[in-house]
Amino acid sequence: MIIHRLFFIAFYCSIFLINGIASASSQEDQPVIPNEWTVEEAVLFAIANSPDTAITKQRINAARASVQQASAAFYPQVDIGASYGQTNNPMYSFGNILNQGAFDASIDFNDPGRTDNLNMSATLNYRFYNGGRDEAGLRAAEAGETASKYKLAAVHSQLGFQVVRTFFTIIHAEETLQARQSAIEAIAASIHVARARYEAGDLLKADLLNLEVHQSRAQENLIQASHSLNLAKKGFLNLLGLKKGPVRLKTDCDIEQLVPQSTSFENRPELKRLDAAIEAAESLVRKAYSGYYPTADAFAGYQVDKGFELDGTGNSWIAGVKINYNLFNGHQTSSEIALSNSILAEKKERKRKMSLAFDFEVEQARLFLEQAEQRVQVTEKMVEQAEESARLSRERFKEGIVLSSDLIDVEDWLTDALVRKTGACTSRRIAIADLRRAVGLPQFRAPGESEASANKQMPSANERGKE
Repeated sequence: MIIHRLFFIAFYCSIFLINGIASASSQEDQPVIPNEWTVEEAVLFAIANSPDTAITKQRINAARASVQQASAAFYPQVDIGASYGQTNNPMYSFGNILNQGAFDASIDFNDPGRTDNLNMSATLNYRFYNGGRDEAGLRAAEAGETASKYKLAAVHSQLGFQVVRTFFTIIHAEETLQARQSAIEAIAASIHVARARYEAGDLLKADLLNLEVHQSRAQENLIQASHSLNLAKKGFLNLLGLKKGPVRLKTDCDIEQLVPQSTSFENRPELKRLDAAIEAAESLVRKAYSGYYPTADAFAGYQVDKGFELDGTGNSWIAGVKINYNLFNGHQTSSEIALSNSILAEKKERKRKMSLAFDFEVEQARLFLEQAEQRVQVTEKMVEQAEESARLSRERFKEGIVLSSDLIDVEDWLTDALVRKTGACTSRRIAIADLRRAVGLPQFRAPGESEASANKQMPSANERGKE
């Protein structure tokens, strides 16, 4: 009884220990989510945790398995087998007698009787020449694996840009929300002054109503800005591979991305992936041509036969070389060659089309950056002028010199200037990230990589204009 209790105690303790270890390991697998996100942390987290990354990694594993499958053709095939059977068929019975070494002159060839046989065999086959078909298949599989790796790099490039764009879109939405909130506060202060003037008989009721209507319109803009912010945060979590959670961005230590100096797109992973696909297609063309060449195989085998009815035992071996050459296969080989050449030509044309598209993307991203830089300069001056104009108009409204409609226009100009400024700054940041993506650079340099190689500085729009 005591032994049984000790057994159950040990059993439940082991279950508790296993569950604890499993829980600890599952907690270790959970990604660490920071309290505040920097743009670089967000990019790295998205690359590691995004479903797109996991999907592409599985495709890489499948391509690697294809390489191993193609490599199997370079190894010999070894089979072993065993079988047991009984028969009274004259041909099979006579064969069993011969294999077991039990033949004598008294056996009737037409009726050798009932025999049994236990057969154990081992065979080896090796194709040592097939016109380069296996080698071409292996090269095609290796090129396919390389293409899948560049696919992962392309996913990371696009994902990194999307995270950067969404990150700065959230900042833009927050700054827009602040501008809308400041507008409401300014309008509320003006309404307070207007009511005092109205009660003193110094302001028409229509002017007071105009300000109140303007306040309602500003509150509507605030609601829309809040909705845009919430939507941007949800998109940010989606890119990170998270369903929910707080989104707090660390903007005080924001990393300023550098503009790439070279506008060449030769490092785009999409192009390198297509180069690998072209290499695979060329190997498949070579594989198709192997149908015009013979095949040569080497084979060897050893078998043991044991009979219990006649108590005979025998063993034998076989070895040799076999050469096959197909004289005619209904134009199958020529059709395969035509098909593989068509696929190769298509991929080459696809690369040419992609190069043209990437050239347009780079130029478009460069022009957007120039436009954003010019907008930043213009909107900064616009905000300075609008702030000074709003300050003067508010003072003059208190004194009764400015009408409410004029004050409303001035407040709208200030809010619009603030929104335009934050929009221009956000557009510039996104344009830099887009240009880095377009030329095939990562959004942030890898650890240990020099700034000169990863982030080469390009002259600004003004400097380019001077040149």
